[in-house]
Amino acid sequence: MSQKTPQGLYDVKQYREHTRVFRDRVHAGEVLARMLHPFRQDAHLVLGIPAGGVPVGVVVAQTLHLRFDVAVVSKITLPWNTEAGYGAVAFDGTVRLNSALMARIGLSESQIRAGIEETTAKVNRRMEKLRKKHRFPDLSGQASILVDDGLASGFTLRVAVEALKKAGAKHIIVAVPTAHKESLDAMVSQVDAVFCPNIRSGLRYAVADAYERWTDVDESEVLKILERVWKTSPQKTPVR
Repeated sequence: MSQKTPQGLYDVKQYREHTRVFRDRVHAGEVLARMLHPFRQDAHLVLGIPAGGVPVGVVVAQTLHLRFDVAVVSKITLPWNTEAGYGAVAFDGTVRLNSALMARIGLSESQIRAGIEETTAKVNRRMEKLRKKHRFPDLSGQASILVDDGLASGFTLRVAVEALKKAGAKHIIVAVPTAHKESLDAMVSQVDAVFCPNIRSGLRYAVADAYERWTDVDESEVLKILERVWKTSPQKTPVR
């Protein structure tokens, strides 16, 4: 079903450049799970990025009988547009700014500091709310599959990869249902492999266009998913 490029990128030929290829995030997770079948029941830890990556990632983990957890990362949004970001903050406090974008938008230093502080607080709040008493797993020497529901600019996902590396992850695989080709090409060299069934190019790209049914995922839904996961599959990895 999937095809591999020399760069370590796996996609699905019949899905290339198409929109509305997934019914919803569950279906997207099922497609990814089929692509990732060689990793079934091995030592990989699946990490979903809240919010949209969690319903995709949990399907991957449950289908392949792998452990599941969350890697909280959030983009630093523009003061006048909460959909657009100029950087990101990861669960370990890693902060990266998109210098190329910042040079064009003219943010002041005080606006940048405020954005970082606000986003860091958001990440910490999400960590506390979603994880509760569950501590983040020790990733030293671990193999991880990082899952989101799509990749547009890829900046947030790259910050997540950097945080996993700093945490000692040995092997990192990125798995996303859909991605913009240019952003995906930049991601491939940063990880061991990338699995993405739906790759699209062009000036106009939106993650939502890959789905027939697209809705925002709120924190309460993510929390319900995590509560079910931790109730049926207690955390077995060492914790910090």
